[in-house]
Amino acid sequence: MSTKNKKLIYYSFEKAKKLKDMILLDFNHWLRRHSQQSVLLFDSIAAAQDVAYMLNAQWDECNGVMMSKCDEVAVNTAARLMEASWCYQGASVAVLTRLTTDELLRRYAIGERNFSNANLRCAELCKLSLSEINLSWAKLSLANLSGANLKRANLTAADMREANLRDTNLSETHLIRTNLVSANLSGADLRGANLSHCCLNDANLSEADLRGANLTQADLRRANLTGTLFD
Repeated sequence: MSTKNKKLIYYSFEKAKKLKDMILLDFNHWLRRHSQQSVLLFDSIAAAQDVAYMLNAQWDECNGVMMSKCDEVAVNTAARLMEASWCYQGASVAVLTRLTTDELLRRYAIGERNFSNANLRCAELCKLSLSEINLSWAKLSLANLSGANLKRANLTAADMREANLRDTNLSETHLIRTNLVSANLSGADLRGANLSHCCLNDANLSEADLRGANLTQADLRRANLTGTLFD
């Protein structure tokens, strides 16, 4: 092999090595930049939006705030000003600050619909109009929702044990995997509701309207079905 060819091979090798080093440097820079990003979850969309504005962070248009570097002192200060609770995304303990009826109605009135994971245990919500509300994974055990309008609401996997849902409008609602053990659903309108995998052990469904409802793998053991309307 000639000296000229050896030099060409050497220069090609050096060029490839430099290119590899540049790629690795860019990748490590990207990895450090993204690994430092924190995603914070707040207990309301309004709080997340305001905190993101105060801390010059990125709001995800839901209840999340993305920050390149989390200053917990600043976040806690902003959260206290907003009377909000927060946690890191993926935290093992969920934010379940108790939500008052007045606060729920105030936020619902200004257009907020996402109350996923809210703590409304024992809340008095009878005869309220809350159509299309998202209460998935919410704590609603022993809550009084009698006569309320929850048409097309999302109650997926909500805990509604022993809740009072007498004469409640639950038509077209999502009740997938919802816990309704010992709940009172007498006279409830459940037309077109999705109750698949729902637990209705010992529930009172007397005089309820279940026409068009999806009851796939729903557990109805010991439920009161006196006068219940089915297709």
